[in-house]
Amino acid sequence: MSNPSGSMTRRRFLTSCVGTAAIASLASDEMLYAEQSYAADEKTFVTGNGQWRYKKDGAFGHLPAGQQFGGTHGAIATDKAGNVYVSTQSTTGIIVYDRQGQFLKTVAHQFPEVHSMWLTEEDGTEYIYTTVQKGTPDENWLFVKMKTDGTPVLKIKAPAEAGFNQPNAWRITSALSAPDGDIWIANGYGDSRLFRFDGKGNFKKTYAGKGTEDGKFQCNHGVAIDTRYDQPLMYVCDRENRRMVHMDFDGNFVSTTTSHLRRPCQIGFHGDYVVISELEGRVVILDKDNVPVAFLGDNPDQTQWAKYDLPPQNISFASFSASHGCHVNSAGSIYISDWNKTGRVTKLDRLSF
Repeated sequence: MSNPSGSMTRRRFLTSCVGTAAIASLASDEMLYAEQSYAADEKTFVTGNGQWRYKKDGAFGHLPAGQQFGGTHGAIATDKAGNVYVSTQSTTGIIVYDRQGQFLKTVAHQFPEVHSMWLTEEDGTEYIYTTVQKGTPDENWLFVKMKTDGTPVLKIKAPAEAGFNQPNAWRITSALSAPDGDIWIANGYGDSRLFRFDGKGNFKKTYAGKGTEDGKFQCNHGVAIDTRYDQPLMYVCDRENRRMVHMDFDGNFVSTTTSHLRRPCQIGFHGDYVVISELEGRVVILDKDNVPVAFLGDNPDQTQWAKYDLPPQNISFASFSASHGCHVNSAGSIYISDWNKTGRVTKLDRLSF
């Protein structure tokens, strides 16, 4: 295994010790450029730096007349055909666009608040692993494995044998299918434990929990499989500790890879690079050493950071307000949904390689 947690490189040391100053300096320079581009012409808005420059796709994400997102506190995914799935906070359910960004349909209306999506293929069939905050009156806060048409095939509720000690302790935020077929669920809005089930939904074990020390989390908000190293690892957005963490699939802490972030939420991969949405108005790109190489849409107005009720028209075309959903497609385009009461979704296409 290429050890991401071995001796600390100089680059990672600088990220941990002086990352805040470096980030602020780079973000300030790049947002000046972005704001100038925005002032000249919204349609040619460019964000990023160096080889990581992106243009906003103004044609993506439109809805049929009379239809609304109804809030975006969720996720984005793509299937093998390139169709794009965007979850909402309403009976609109999950919106499906084609690879050109044209509206196709809506699915999963019975689950009006899907918080996370992990799309995978099993035996030739594609499935979406979701965490649902609001479903039917009797089924809130549950895991649902569904087909891409929204048909549920497996549901998991709070396991009684896991020993919950407080009301509302099961408030799940993310889920994935591990390389061995087990299902892992992050209880980010609850007690910050990681729950492990077999592929049929039978409870196996819990790991981690609330805290600031290694192997503990303060809202393990998003999880993904990191295959950039010899051994697949779970990559965890430890949101309120403002850091990214590697765990192995035996539930062991491996390393804290990156600190001083702005409340990381969800993760997308493209080759050796990882894209992370940050709730405080920014998106960061990390390299294989998990060092920042670019910042996108950095909002200079801190009063807009993590503001759910903010009208989308009040957010600069050049900025994010509360980056939440995050996905990178096979072509390297980045999709971001802001945590927003009305709904705001952005597609960024890379300009240079």
